[in-house]
Amino acid sequence: MDQNQSEGRIQSIWNQTSKKKILAGSGIFLATFALASYLLFSFPNIPNKLASSSNIGEKLSFFPVFKPEMKYGFILDTFHVSNDEIKPNQFLSEILDEHHVVYEKIDALARNTQDVFSVTKLRAGKNFMILSKDASSPAQYFIYEPDVYSYVVYDIEKGTAEVIEREITTEVKASSGIIESSLWQTMVDNDLSYDLASRLEDVFGWSIDFHHVQNGDRFKVIYESRSIDGKVVGVGDILGAYYKNYDNEYHGVYFENEQHQGYYDLEARPMKKNFLKSPVKYSRISSGFNMNRFHPVLKRRKAHLGTDYAAPYGTPILAVANGVVTKASRTRGNGNYVKIKHDKTYQTQYLHMQKFAKGISPGVHVKQGQVIGYVGSTGLATGPHVCFRFWKNGRQVNHRRLNFPPAEPMPQSDIPRFNQVRDAIVEQLNLIQFKEKAVLAKTEHNASEEKEVSKSNP
Repeated sequence: MDQNQSEGRIQSIWNQTSKKKILAGSGIFLATFALASYLLFSFPNIPNKLASSSNIGEKLSFFPVFKPEMKYGFILDTFHVSNDEIKPNQFLSEILDEHHVVYEKIDALARNTQDVFSVTKLRAGKNFMILSKDASSPAQYFIYEPDVYSYVVYDIEKGTAEVIEREITTEVKASSGIIESSLWQTMVDNDLSYDLASRLEDVFGWSIDFHHVQNGDRFKVIYESRSIDGKVVGVGDILGAYYKNYDNEYHGVYFENEQHQGYYDLEARPMKKNFLKSPVKYSRISSGFNMNRFHPVLKRRKAHLGTDYAAPYGTPILAVANGVVTKASRTRGNGNYVKIKHDKTYQTQYLHMQKFAKGISPGVHVKQGQVIGYVGSTGLATGPHVCFRFWKNGRQVNHRRLNFPPAEPMPQSDIPRFNQVRDAIVEQLNLIQFKEKAVLAKTEHNASEEKEVSKSNP
């Protein structure tokens, strides 16, 4: 809602209540006069204290200041307010009927607002607010929050609706961490979001296999934190990041101009390469490429010519590179599977899917990172996972041992500007200190507290 709309709504509310205020004005005046007389009679020095004070703020602070409560562009103090959440199988008609709205108005509201925000989109568990003149009067406004980024105001009297986008504040923040078990657990231990872990994978997903990080790996990150009314609601772009995996160090710098947009290493080469390291996020390798593996279902030795990524049912499976779907089918062993041809050299296959993504069928072109299916356990599988298979020149190989050539750097004409951005980001990354390991820090803190207690209680 822009400022004019907000002011208009406030002015409308003011007009509705002005008559009541005028009628009550004389009573308020008499009450104020009586109170002032009492104060002057009982505390005759008050005027002198106010007059002698050199601080005008001190004089004014003697009188109480009333600050109205504002929300959704309304002055809530002028309404009877009801807050609740939508219950399972509860419809808007049922809610408004409980707040004295006649069926004709409910029907008109539902029909008139279909193209703005249909009442059929209201979902159980979501919050809503109802504003009315008093507890016995019909509801005037129904306000619904579909997500943290917006809310919908239904004007019941007019039979209209308006979707208002909340103002998002973006702030640049910096953080770091030392891996103890996984990247995602380290994010939680450092009060960071899974969203930031996912964005970090977006930066390094072509260079680092996040399913094989080790204790002691460390990262630094400069990123945009998005908040609404002081509450963090998400992560924007990562502006720069550093990751040390084993003895290898990686930098990712966000750069954007008319020709380029994305993440680049310190030599101005795109971080994005031909193939992602993994087809799923938030998973673990449950079985690697093995020529002599004992099959858990068949109970005999059989070559395992793929890599198993265990993940919860329904986890999205991503195409690791651009290509064309050659098969989207089912067999007894593979279950639901998809096979993609990327070029004359490389093909990939994804087994045991719960189901295919919408539109995935033979002949369809897919892009790198596109969802092609969802993790399941169809075929010869003991639990939810995706068996990822990689072909090179018609032969199945261990994709985790392949070294693909680095991408070409950006044109020389763009590199001076990139270097300026790179140097500024690297300078800021170098200033970030690594946080202590969260678990170790908590343990030492608790031990210190216990020691202090024992000293005070010999």
